[in-house]
Parts: sequence; structure tokens; C-alpha cells
Amino acid sequence: MAEIGDRIKIFTKDEEHEGILMPSLEESGQDTLILKLKNGYNIGIEKSKIKKTEVLEKHKDTKAKHAKLTKDDDLPTISILHTGGTIASKIDYRTGAVYSSFEPDELLNMFPELSKIANLRSNLIAKMWSDDLRFGHFELIAKAVKKEIETGCEGIIIGMGTDNLAVASAAMSFILEELPIPVIFVGAQRSSDRGSSDAAMNLICAAQFITNTDFSGVAICMHESMDDENCIILPGCKTHKLHSSRRDAFKPVNQDIIARVNFNTKKIDFITKEYTKKDKDRKPLIKPKMEERVGLLKVHVNMFPEQFEFYKGYKGLVIEGTGLGHTPGQVPNEICEIHRKIYPAIKKVVDSGCVVVMTTQTIYGRVHLHVYDKGTDLTALGVISGEDMLANTALVKLSWLLGNYKPEEVKGLIGKNLRGEINERLTSEMYLY
Repeated sequence: MAEIGDRIKIFTKDEEHEGILMPSLEESGQDTLILKLKNGYNIGIEKSKIKKTEVLEKHKDTKAKHAKLTKDDDLPTISILHTGGTIASKIDYRTGAVYSSFEPDELLNMFPELSKIANLRSNLIAKMWSDDLRFGHFELIAKAVKKEIETGCEGIIIGMGTDNLAVASAAMSFILEELPIPVIFVGAQRSSDRGSSDAAMNLICAAQFITNTDFSGVAICMHESMDDENCIILPGCKTHKLHSSRRDAFKPVNQDIIARVNFNTKKIDFITKEYTKKDKDRKPLIKPKMEERVGLLKVHVNMFPEQFEFYKGYKGLVIEGTGLGHTPGQVPNEICEIHRKIYPAIKKVVDSGCVVVMTTQTIYGRVHLHVYDKGTDLTALGVISGEDMLANTALVKLSWLLGNYKPEEVKGLIGKNLRGEINERLTSEMYLY
């Protein structure tokens, strides 16, 4: 008789399905059998349609035996800082869901290829999904990075959930100054125990990049395409997650990739020729303070002045405006009469001492506040151009600036390129990498 966790084959009149038997979910009812397929997705099969069930393998509820990690004096050392997310998740056979559970040593033992590239050190920072990140977590990560650098290593891999991985990478780009070694963020779109997982390749390519190049700084390593040929090294401040589940979800915006790592040949090709190089004598400087009272507001149709005025008293606000960086505020017809109150609401926010920065909700391109009269109106209210910064990058940059500089200094620095977050000019090659 099949039990939860067994690998089984189901035969219906027209189809055959093979996978792991999962508990029936309340919403599907007890008349539906839930099966987790090899590709990692669940399907429901009505029990009345099942002609035959064959148990292929019984579930073994045993704890994995971890191999003892040994040090090879001929290999460099890489530190892995573990924060949770899909890269460190597995199936919960009670619910059929994936959950973050692996201890750091479990992660290392799952990918024995890493031990051939470097000696591995692993530390647990937190067990959490990246959508639970708060500014305070960036300080924990930064201090852990500094400690690992001081202990001595060739580079650091930060394992994190992908939903806010690019945001965390941008935050660390500002917080961590004068890095002597690379700090590479790595995630996975598919959990580590799925056949289609990208976790192993992303980690291995990141380790290869760290040990075989002279790159220093913050970057991201993820799949370049849906196949398992290359990973790409992405810029810390100019990367966006463009798909909810594809393995090649991460793309650079308004910028080239840094490098390409071939998983099979181990060949590394640098696309970006100018970058900061490793220097073990360079002393890292961390400025982890972040201002908490900073918000991000997305402009949409049918807005109300109260949505802007809510941020009165905040220290900073990033507006994700339309097109070249606009908000409603003019009254072209009577239906738009409510817009008459939006510019005054924005002015109240600015006058309260809040630094207001404009970005665009388009993925590519930049803000231009002096093309249309709407942009000119916003500039007159005290709104500052965010140039071609991604909205989330502007959010963490503004928070970081407000945490470490005076408001008047912040107004001057927010539109200046500090970590590669702003381009002086954009070229056609930067669009849709």
C-alpha cells in the first residue's frame, strides 16, 4: 500500500504519472491524489480515475549522513554565508511544499563538487525567505562578511532567496566599501532536491569565478539561460529579477554582464573590462546604518493625494513614476479634478523634510524631468531625479545615504554614481541584454 513520501506510478485510462505521493490538501479534498512529479511540480489526480497504483520506492525517513569536511592546503578558502531561501530548501512531505531547512553543513554536503574547487567554510546567518528581509538584516550580513574577510578567505558566497536577492546585492554594494575580495550572491529558482534545480550549478560557477579571477566587489551569479551551459556574473546594483520561476530570471538593466562562466569547460570570459581587482591588503570598511523611515511608492492609474501624503514625516521616499518620471497632478478634464490635490500633497511631503527621489517604472531607460511640463512641475516641488537607477536600488541607496549623511548631503549624492548604480549615458546595446 502506498504511503506519503513513496515514489509511485499511477495508471489512469489515458495516462501514466510517476512521482512522490503527497498528502491531500484540504482544498483538493480527499478524493484527489497529489503527486509531486520529477520536475518538481505537483499534480492532482481524481482517485476515481486511477486504474492501478504501483509503488516504485518506499520513502526512507532517515537522516542524511554528512561526509566529514577535510582541508586541502593546496586549495583556497571560500566562505558561504547562509540566509535561507530556495537554494537551501527541500520537500516537506507533510504538506507537499518546499521549506527552508538545510543547516549550512547540509548545503555543503549536497554539492561535493565544491570541495574540489576550494576549502569551504559555512556560517548560518538566518533561516528565512528573502521577502522577509528588513534593513536591519543588511547590518547582520555586512558584519558577517567583515568577520569572514578578517578570518581570511579568497571570497564569500551569500546564499539567499531570489525574490529580494538583487535588492540585497544593491544594499551590500553601498554598505561594503573597499572590499579586498569578491562577495557573490547566489540563489536558486528551483529547490535543491528537484531534478531541475539550478542550485548546484549556480554555486559551483560562483566558486569557480571566485577562485579563478581577480575580481573584487559585490556581484550576483545565476543561470544565463534555461539550459545548464553558462552562469553569468551580474552587477550588484543593476540587476533585476524579471521572471517568477525561470532559471534565467536575472538580467542586467542598462548595463552589460560582468562575466560568463561555462559550467562544463570552467572557462570564464569577462565582458566588463573595467572592474575593481582583488587586493588582500585593502582594508574593508562597512557603513551598515540604514534609515528605517524610507518608502517606495508606485504610481498607477486612479491615484489619490492621500497615497502621497501618507509619507509626510518620512525621511525618504522613492517614487516609481510613469515614463520619464511623472505622476498625476494636472487637470485636463473634470474626471481628473482629484489630481489638483496631488502636487500639493507631494509638496507637503517634501516640506516635512522628506527627500523625494523619482525613478521610472519602466525596466530600461532613465528619468528625464525636463522634457515635459509634468517633470518640470515635479522638479519645482523639490523632487530629485533618480537618473537610471532601478527603483529598489534607489530605495536602499536612499536609506543608506540617510543613515550615514546629512539630508543636504543626501540630496547631492543621490543622483551621483557611487557604486555603478547610475550611468552617465545609455547606449542601444544596453537594452534587452
